[in-house]
Amino acid sequence: MSNEVVTRSLVRYLSVPGLSGELALITLDNGHDHTRPSTFGPGGLASLDAALDEVAAHSPTPAAIAVTGKPFVFAVGADLSGIPAITSPADARQIAETGHRVFRRLKDSAVPTFAFVNGAALGGGLELALHCQHRTISSTAVVAFPEVFLGLVPGWGGTQLLPALTGIDAAVTVIVENALAQNKMTPGPKAAQLGIADAVFEPADFLERSLEWAAGVVTGQVTVARREPDTTGWDDAIARARGIVAARTRGASPGALRAVELLDLARAGDAGFTAGTAAEDDALTDLLMSDELRAGLYSFDLVNKRAKRPAGAPDRALARKVTKVGVVGAGLMASQLALLFARRLEVPVVLTDVDQARVDKGVGWVHAELAKLTERGRLSPDARNRLTGLVTGSLSKDAFADADLVIEAVFEELSVKQQVFAEVEAVVSAECVLATNTSALSVTEMAAGLQHPERVVGLHFFNPVAVLPLLEVVRAERTDDATLATAFAVGKALKKSCVLVADAPAFVVNRLLTRFLGEVTAAVDAGTPVAVAERALEPLGLPMTPFELLSLVGPAVALHVAERMHEAFPERYGVSTGLQRMVALGRPSVYSEPGVVDPELGLEGGDTPLTAEELRDRAERALAEEIGLMLDEGVVRGVQDIDLCMLLGAGWPFWLGGISAYLDRTGVSEAVTGSRFLPRGVASLPA
Repeated sequence: MSNEVVTRSLVRYLSVPGLSGELALITLDNGHDHTRPSTFGPGGLASLDAALDEVAAHSPTPAAIAVTGKPFVFAVGADLSGIPAITSPADARQIAETGHRVFRRLKDSAVPTFAFVNGAALGGGLELALHCQHRTISSTAVVAFPEVFLGLVPGWGGTQLLPALTGIDAAVTVIVENALAQNKMTPGPKAAQLGIADAVFEPADFLERSLEWAAGVVTGQVTVARREPDTTGWDDAIARARGIVAARTRGASPGALRAVELLDLARAGDAGFTAGTAAEDDALTDLLMSDELRAGLYSFDLVNKRAKRPAGAPDRALARKVTKVGVVGAGLMASQLALLFARRLEVPVVLTDVDQARVDKGVGWVHAELAKLTERGRLSPDARNRLTGLVTGSLSKDAFADADLVIEAVFEELSVKQQVFAEVEAVVSAECVLATNTSALSVTEMAAGLQHPERVVGLHFFNPVAVLPLLEVVRAERTDDATLATAFAVGKALKKSCVLVADAPAFVVNRLLTRFLGEVTAAVDAGTPVAVAERALEPLGLPMTPFELLSLVGPAVALHVAERMHEAFPERYGVSTGLQRMVALGRPSVYSEPGVVDPELGLEGGDTPLTAEELRDRAERALAEEIGLMLDEGVVRGVQDIDLCMLLGAGWPFWLGGISAYLDRTGVSEAVTGSRFLPRGVASLPA
């Protein structure tokens, strides 16, 4: 791997009070600061192997061996950037076996071994720590196994070591459930409660306390309490794991399925460790040579690189400072926006609406949410008081006079939004940015009647605002660079991943989801049973079924967007009669109770039903066609931006590689557009 940033294992020998011999401290350091965490490629593993050789040859023999990381980082696993260089099963197996061999030296060492987990320990970094015989952890550190999230498995001992420390049920949570919950991390204190670490220390004197604790363990003055391996409830925990995988991946992620199989093997405990790690070698070899894993790494690269440097964004030096924000509207979406702006920007935020009751309700909601965050320990009482004071309401838009950014979140009607912007423009400064959270309307038309249309931009957030990380930044025909730069700067400050999109109908996510759902609802209107439509798309591994998605979006919102898209592209976007009935009857779901289709909706009455395979083919072909058209129209700078939007705005699974890689892999891209969206070797195995 010629491009590997090698993590060096640097050895020094310390005299520790109370310890009769020296302690060999190995520090993992790739020579960069915490923004480039230490990882393990072939060079990094070789350096750790050499360090252990040096320690073994040292005279006199050290009394203990400890491994720690550079500031803020222990290690975050395998060097994923080198995986494209793995072109054969033999290469893949060598990586798997080398990691096992080197890490096992710490497990089997006659000299006591310790991991001082001073910062993030993810994936292979956590596996290294688990191989050590004892572990301390900083209270500010986090641990996780993100492999299943990417379509991989913990392949250097994690599936075999963790259950013995935490019990199988907690191991299922850490390896499978947390990974499939957008890679949820486990804080240091919680890791210690689970049994992953033996002691927790504060970061200020973490190394000193860890050395002192290790000396106590070696001399017998400190007793390490470990739970006895518990094999009861194993079958129940594995069944729970299979249920989680089925619910969250629809069985479409090979990595998730293999992870559950490996966890089941761990019931043999230490006696079965060698066989279990051999099974990890097999799994890692197979998965590293799979298109799904390459697609998952493509997704990872998009989220961690492209999202941080948005394609087409102007020079950030052009961005204006935002010291006050106005929000037009005080409904749920507007209130969520107000909360986000207050928490992230820490500037005054004022909401307006048409009557005092609505204003009071919106401001009250924000204040109540701040109180809940305080109760959960996520905000200090002082921070809550400060943020509460920042969020106020007014019946008059004059309150926006000194605002630097005003965003509207009112009813999705063009004339209403045009009127709002005209009223706001009359009171704000000439440089105040006017933003719209519209999900489908033309930003250009919204700004057409203004004196300064160049300062209007789309900021399309996704619901729930606090959870979904995507922000579609919409450039209208006359949006200038300063406005656009300000929008990107604000998005970054809000901790959102921004994607620049053109002012095209429904932008990216809603355009594709509406086309996708339109095929499903049209099939049901034509007579396809709802049960068939619900399972037709399972091979895609989507996080929810089509009608679960419809309920989440809300039938009224889905109908509104469908109608707008039908106006724009009547030949491709229809308006479902079943969806119209849902909205007319005020139904939030097609089900009157779980598993029972609401008979009053009159669904499934057509006489031309589709099979699941036929519906899936139609939906996939529709997506491929729409993506091709969006690229031709220049809606985004590249197909990578469409994939990024679907990953972060629609929860498209990482192991699919967004949407384009899946359509390439299934051959649908070429069948519909005549070519792949991505070259071979990008989000897939090399040709």
